[in-house]
Amino acid sequence: MTNQNEDILTYFQKLDRSFFMDELKEFAYMDEAIPIGHEQTISQPSLVLEMTLALDLQPGSKVLEIGTGSGYQTALLAAFSDSVYTIERIAALHERAKERLEKAGFSNIHFKLDDGSTGWEENAPYDRIMVTAAAAQVPDELIDQLAPGGKMIIPVGTPLLQELLLLEKDKEGKIDTTVLEEVRFVPLRGKYE
Repeated sequence: MTNQNEDILTYFQKLDRSFFMDELKEFAYMDEAIPIGHEQTISQPSLVLEMTLALDLQPGSKVLEIGTGSGYQTALLAAFSDSVYTIERIAALHERAKERLEKAGFSNIHFKLDDGSTGWEENAPYDRIMVTAAAAQVPDELIDQLAPGGKMIIPVGTPLLQELLLLEKDKEGKIDTTVLEEVRFVPLRGKYE
């Protein structure tokens, strides 16, 4: 395990999941997805950690996150990268996550209330992209917004079952795809549902 991965693991173990939940806090310790309202969930901790490690964050990384949700994943990304641009389509979740993350002292997170399925073009390219909702296919816009040498994690498949994919873009723009495992995420709303 690299030093960066060890640091992420240490931070993750100290990160209080209940801080990112308004209800059902008594279940925060469980390693499973928990509803956070608006037909959304806070992902199971082991999967959040696995996805974060697979993304291979670097101290100078500029990260795009699609689906802020509770802000739990966002906190982990922001602690180990230069900047995070995060998009949430549900106003109540967007506002609450922004409030929480600012209260936690993060100043390197940029928030946007919008349909995240087509990314955040104005700030592209991104070194890393994390998608926390399932798409029927990988959005072309996100591939375009991924920097050469960049990596993206995205669940792709049907509403009932998806493959968690790691996409890596080489210096020439060619994409190499690795299937990490089968997962089940809430759907990515917008152009690619």
